[in-house]
Amino acid sequence: MEQEVMQAIRAELESNIDAKYREFHSSLVPGQNCRILGVRIPVSRRIAKATARDHYEVYTEQFNPEVYEELLIRGMMIGYGKLTSEEQTAELDRFVPMINSWGICDSSCATCHFMKKDQEYWYGYLQKWLKSSREYEIRFGVVCLLDFFINEAYIDAVLEEMKKIHHDGYYVKMAVAWAVSICYIHFPEKTQKLLKENSLDDWTHNKTIQKIRESLRISKEEKEMLKTWKR
Repeated sequence: MEQEVMQAIRAELESNIDAKYREFHSSLVPGQNCRILGVRIPVSRRIAKATARDHYEVYTEQFNPEVYEELLIRGMMIGYGKLTSEEQTAELDRFVPMINSWGICDSSCATCHFMKKDQEYWYGYLQKWLKSSREYEIRFGVVCLLDFFINEAYIDAVLEEMKKIHHDGYYVKMAVAWAVSICYIHFPEKTQKLLKENSLDDWTHNKTIQKIRESLRISKEEKEMLKTWKR
């Protein structure tokens, strides 16, 4: 029965291969240790939702990913499954160390809507990943903050967390720049203060300004002002 479930999920993935998407996505997530089939994200989400609903335990117990999308589904399922907070915590503890690309990271983070509830607990939980020395574990923490904690209650804490992160990994720096740019859009005055403090390294600071200036929600005048803040 278990093998039949896993084979059926693989068959569904293989029946939804998009060769052009595979070529495109492969160029965005280099260095994968398992092959990418080329299944578009909405299809992977649909499969993850159905698997979380009907075969959560089977999938997690038999999990031995051979393709990128199987790992992606494993991460997405945590947000789609009917789990208690304790179960969600245990599942994230198992899954986050498996993350091996920004694509797996960000798509999995996006399903963790349960973090909108009991924010005090989940903010505390994310600290272990924010303080990690591993690139994708830190990115997981940062992306969860930008997805669920850029609000009145947590904006000051989020900005402080961004100042504390010092890691040379490209995908950490990009995540911090992305997060701070989103903070700026929603809380410009508070974020301007951070940028004026020069608390980010030069690369992340400049990338943050670039991403803010790319936003359609920022006025032309403000974009020109921000341009002068580049280092």
